Amino acid sequence: MADYSSIFETFACLHVAFLVYVLAIILCGAIPATLGYSFGLRSLYVKCLLKIFEYGRMRMASKIMINENGLIKKDNVSPPKSPLPRNRSFGSLQRNFDMADALDFLKSGFETIIDDEVTKRFSAQDLASWNLLTRTNQNYHFISARLSVIRVLGFFLRYFVLFPARITLLLIGLGFMFYSSTFILSQFPKTRTRVRIDEICSLVSFRILIRSIFGVVTFHNRENMAKGGGTCVANHTSPIDALILANDRCYSLVGQIQPGLFGMVERALARTQDPIWFERSAIKDRQVVTRRLREHVEDLSKNPILIFPEGTCINNTSVMMFKKGSFETGGVIYPVAIKYDRTFGDAFWNSSQESIVQYLLSLMTSWALVCDVWYLPPMNRMEDESSVNFANRVKREIARQGGLVDLIWDGQLKRTRVKPEMRQKNQEDYAQRLKLE
Repeated sequence: MADYSSIFETFACLHVAFLVYVLAIILCGAIPATLGYSFGLRSLYVKCLLKIFEYGRMRMASKIMINENGLIKKDNVSPPKSPLPRNRSFGSLQRNFDMADALDFLKSGFETIIDDEVTKRFSAQDLASWNLLTRTNQNYHFISARLSVIRVLGFFLRYFVLFPARITLLLIGLGFMFYSSTFILSQFPKTRTRVRIDEICSLVSFRILIRSIFGVVTFHNRENMAKGGGTCVANHTSPIDALILANDRCYSLVGQIQPGLFGMVERALARTQDPIWFERSAIKDRQVVTRRLREHVEDLSKNPILIFPEGTCINNTSVMMFKKGSFETGGVIYPVAIKYDRTFGDAFWNSSQESIVQYLLSLMTSWALVCDVWYLPPMNRMEDESSVNFANRVKREIARQGGLVDLIWDGQLKRTRVKPEMRQKNQEDYAQRLKLE
């Protein structure tokens, strides 16, 4: 009997400890998130991390020299011109051509292949200094005993203290979303009162979810926030982008139909909100989506549309081509620039190399998710301005505000080959430089 009583007491103590743990998470995380209040602990936590990282940077700088300039130091010059003299006949060209004439072109080509401006946008951005998360360089295997101790302590903090708390908040946020949308609100007729309650429940859910990834978001120029009947467009780094923006106001989301956990979230939102989900490969779906977008922006009582015109995730160093369909529906465009700080964790999701579960695991075991969001002044399509030019103008403003590189390339190059007409254009440009007058 004594053995059973001791076992029972042990389980009772564990049960009480677990209840206290969950209650602390609810009181310190879920309830403040519900009220939109912050105790300032996350900001203090981030400031402490910055001091630790700076200490680590100084220790490493005193031990080793790290090349932060990439693989190749490229000259900032225009593409090479043909070294061949002008006004030569084909016969004289055959007599005077030398193999060295092609070296400049070969050098330019090798540089582009090794360090081109497109494919490196689909991989994680390099850090200027180590953030104690990973050791990607053999020189980091042992720098100093102090740094090693700090890294081990950080590992236990992230995996055994923060990670369980974040998982708990994630389950609370998802549970609240599913329960409120599926079992409660969807049972009532869609009146103005229910729509307002829908918005409140959605904000509460997303605010709890943003706490689950320890998000520290700074919003700028809230007076430019999207209004009903408009379209909010933003650069795209991660599925978390929608969570970041929905933490500040309700949107009607637009996106591809997803399986798994994302699919469950999409179905939950569809029961109470006005999202537009589509199948990217179906041409009929594209036509239906375009029609629904136009109808949506004409109704000022509905939430603004939130869409990411790049169509895929980019690593937060640049903004790639915006699809023109988002700018053909009419209405006001509300640009938003999102810039993540990779010092505390990488928000970029490389969907071609890791699953959503792997991505969420790496995100929730990082230090934090720190980002800035800028609401830019609303923009309208000018007379005689094509949808392509309008999209480029909006993209240029987002890149300027976010400190991102403005690129003309299609983000779908992550999954598809370069279009033949694009290759042909570059071949023509190359031939033009060699062409004899």
